[in-house]
Amino acid sequence: MLDNITVAQADPILSLSAACRADQRSQKIDLGIGVYRDHHGNTPVVQAIKIAEQCLLDKQTTKAYVGLSGNESFNESMINFLIADGNSKSRAVGVQTPGASGALRILADVINLSTPGATIWLSDLSYANHAPIMTAAGLKVRYFRYFDTDTKLVNSEGMIADLKQAGSKDVVLLHGCCHNPTGADLGFEDWKTITKLAQKQGFLPFIDMAYQGFGSSMQEDVQGFRYLAEQVESYVVTYSCSKNFGLYRERTGLAIVVGKTLEQSLAIKSRLLEIARGTYTMPPDHGAALVDIILRDDSLTDNWLSEVESMRQRVKGLRTQLVNVLREKSGNSVFDFIAQHQGMFSVLGISSEQVKALSEQHGIYIVGGGRVNMAGLQESQIDYFADSLLAVS
Repeated sequence: MLDNITVAQADPILSLSAACRADQRSQKIDLGIGVYRDHHGNTPVVQAIKIAEQCLLDKQTTKAYVGLSGNESFNESMINFLIADGNSKSRAVGVQTPGASGALRILADVINLSTPGATIWLSDLSYANHAPIMTAAGLKVRYFRYFDTDTKLVNSEGMIADLKQAGSKDVVLLHGCCHNPTGADLGFEDWKTITKLAQKQGFLPFIDMAYQGFGSSMQEDVQGFRYLAEQVESYVVTYSCSKNFGLYRERTGLAIVVGKTLEQSLAIKSRLLEIARGTYTMPPDHGAALVDIILRDDSLTDNWLSEVESMRQRVKGLRTQLVNVLREKSGNSVFDFIAQHQGMFSVLGISSEQVKALSEQHGIYIVGGGRVNMAGLQESQIDYFADSLLAVS
């Protein structure tokens, strides 16, 4: 029965951390997996989370199942936080999921249930798990031009030309902010143009919001999304609490559906719950309970927002420092684009051979294609990283 199973190909991102741990050199840097690290190289527990955990410990009276929808108070809090006072909020429903990847999967499943074999358009490049999840759900994947390999910024002209081919049976997946893996974000004018295309051509916008607060600010990062949300009939969203709440291992995600009417949204939610029942059944409660406590307490919310801002400013500072060091050491501005990128990641535009040389010769581990987790870099490592990058460039 099991004789035909062969070894799966190693995950290109998760395998990097294992390789770095196995590296015996004292001077090595893991810039692969997307987690925030402080200047000591640690991924700290957010202070507001610690306070919320104590509150939960004092008040929680049961560990009974929370239900297929998860924590409905969390769902409501997150919808209020993300959509704010927009008119589309009245049609929004949420389902708590095991991480944003869980949300991606159940939304992909419900799209395929509605339109079997529908086409979902992904940016070229996109998050490594997007295509596998969508194809596993039965959707067809197409790519639209996004990352300009010359400027290392968004190829707006190519993107719009490609998206003009998307029709009423298609889905277009957009990164809400802090594009993974490139770091090149849509501008507000891009969002406005895509919104007009969605209105004209009828495709369904699918927003993946994984890094709110790590770009320009908590509010600016959702400006484009909120504009689109108020202009289209329907859209879906996945939200991750891994980065901005630091809840990586708690797997705290949310799937949001906004239909043409609330009745349609509720009908879709019933199908999402049916899909959840047939896969993981109940989502984990701990992280969602903590987020809900924070968002329903003004003092804790302020505490959390302040800490996210500190993390954002640190990553921004790392970008600036690295660019300055690279410019000084190289005598040119080839890598200045790093400071223009947003969020945790940047794609450096170096070859596979150069990526391999970084790991083999210098003990620096980055994702194939040149994606660097800027949030994993320590200030004390900037000079070494710059020297190593220039040595292989």
